[in-house]
Amino acid sequence: MNIFETDKQLFLSTYNRIPIELDYAKGIYLFDKKGNKYYDFFSGLAVNALGYSHPKIIEEVTNQINLFAHLSNNFITDIQIKFSEKLLKFSEMNKLFLTNSGTEAVEAAIKLIRLKSGPDKIIYSLSNSFHGRTYGALTLTAREKYRNGFEPLLPNTGEIKLNDCEDLKTKVNSNTAAVFLEFIQGEGGINEISDEFVNELFYLKAKHNFFIVADEIQAGIGRTGKPFSFNYFNVKPDIIITAKAIGGGLPLGAMLVTEQLTDVFTVGKHGTTFGGNPVCCAAGLVVLNEVFENGLMNSVFNLGNYFKENLLKIKEKYPDKIKDVRGKGFMLGVELNGDGNVVVKEMLKRNILTNCTNQNVIRILPPLITLREEINCYLSNFEDVIKKHL
Repeated sequence: MNIFETDKQLFLSTYNRIPIELDYAKGIYLFDKKGNKYYDFFSGLAVNALGYSHPKIIEEVTNQINLFAHLSNNFITDIQIKFSEKLLKFSEMNKLFLTNSGTEAVEAAIKLIRLKSGPDKIIYSLSNSFHGRTYGALTLTAREKYRNGFEPLLPNTGEIKLNDCEDLKTKVNSNTAAVFLEFIQGEGGINEISDEFVNELFYLKAKHNFFIVADEIQAGIGRTGKPFSFNYFNVKPDIIITAKAIGGGLPLGAMLVTEQLTDVFTVGKHGTTFGGNPVCCAAGLVVLNEVFENGLMNSVFNLGNYFKENLLKIKEKYPDKIKDVRGKGFMLGVELNGDGNVVVKEMLKRNILTNCTNQNVIRILPPLITLREEINCYLSNFEDVIKKHL
């Protein structure tokens, strides 16, 4: 019995597994048990910012686990302090709550907003959004394929059409508690928020005094070439939700808040067993240092522009096959006039791992350490696949 047959015997059928029996991983590469090397261009769905087996992460995780792997949050530890100070510094927020994941950070934000705004006001998210799979986060995930069958969801929530300023103005008023948004939608297909929509949203915020929550779970921590994707706009949200990359491959998330929200939670109102685990924070501190202090974010900005420019050139050559190229930094999407899964399968035959979301959008999320020569390899193979198979 092989590993994939055993998988079907042991696990609930919630994942469409990639048919590779992995042995180990290093840098941006995965190696199977036959010795084949694969380029990873979705990095654990934007988690492995520093790739695999990063020597600094290995060193710091080893050092920390030799001290202690876990303490209850009745204790505070030096590594949690160091990590949190740095995350707050580069986010320019005031305080935070550490979680295990992005969806848990979303849940924390919903609870915080309910305490501050009361039970009756409306919490909105945007059409085509994805905020997680637990019940609160699922309620704000405005995509039917994830929500069908799980009703009833949370009351007093609603949906605003992406980039539709008229819909925004119609729905948002003094009875609005908050608006959750991804400034670049990841799972939804690398959809970018327009300047006009952001300006109108923050104008209405000033008028009606509701909260804006930036979901930076996928787009944060330098992935777009900026600290967070909202940094491409001259705005500051009230709450930032981040996860994925900040743990260096280990489970870690955070909800960060401005000063006006620092006193809403009191002792016992919220908590977590594993959130802010010391080993995860040790790995996370390495990520923050590399991204923000050792030049990695600037590299992503420059190479991301190069990547996107060349994808646009491919689009110009094959306008009948490629509808659009979107995104920033190392969070790019290519919308196809065809089934994206065909491209994913053909790229896999060439030992390049890429991802398809929303049926026809190739989502490109390479590790932030990816180099120009590796981007060129992706580009040449991608163009050849587009030409021959789409």
